[in-house]
Parts: sequence; C-alpha cells; structure tokens
Amino acid sequence: QVQLVESGGGLVPPGGSLTLSCAASEFTLGDYPIAWFRQVPGKEREGVACIGGGPGSIYYDDSVKGRFTISRDNAKNMVYLQMNSLEPEDTAVYTCGADQERLFRLCVLTPPSWYDYWGQGTQVTVSS
Repeated sequence: QVQLVESGGGLVPPGGSLTLSCAASEFTLGDYPIAWFRQVPGKEREGVACIGGGPGSIYYDDSVKGRFTISRDNAKNMVYLQMNSLEPEDTAVYTCGADQERLFRLCVLTPPSWYDYWGQGTQVTVSS
C-alpha cells in the first residue's frame, strides 16, 4: 500500500527557515511527478512547488519563488521542500502529493486532483 509521510513542520519566526521531507513507501518518488501543496482553513489546497518524474522539471508558485526549493533524493526515496525567508502568510498545513499515472512526465501545481496519493500533512506556523 502506497504511503506518503511528511515531516519537518513546526513553529518558526518570520524570516526563519524550515525543511520539509516527504517519504514514500511502495512508490518510487523519482519516477513520477511530486508536488507540495499547502492549505489553510477555509481555503482551497494551493500548489507551491513540484518536480517532474525522471529528469524532473521544477515549478514554483509565484508566492514562493526565490524562497522555496524543492529537491529529491532518489537513493533515499525522499522529496524535500527547503523554505527560507518564511512569512506569516506561509502558515499552513503542507502536504506532498504523488502522481502515479504519468511516469517521467512533467508536474503541475494545479489542480490537486492531478495527484493520486497524499500524506497526512505537517503544520508550518510562522509567527513571532
């Protein structure tokens, strides 16, 4: 059974940094599109960064471009989201999504329904 597990969330002051991790079981993260989404209560899930399968084209939402970096370690079967210069507006539950259908294909930031597997999410709170 495919499982995605996020970790690395927490409370950080504005301007701080966090690195989120997404680990997978029964699924090869390196071969398929993977994305990080975030959601706050009352709002739709928002894609912030994604990496395609194989060579891995990368895309970022404009709101995080230049501050967040998505990367992948195929040997560890992990995907990461390095978040720098965090702002209170970045506060959300962050979840990784995996697309099981598009082998070695590009990723997308929307719609969330593109992705088939989801983790449980990890809370990121940016506050002084």
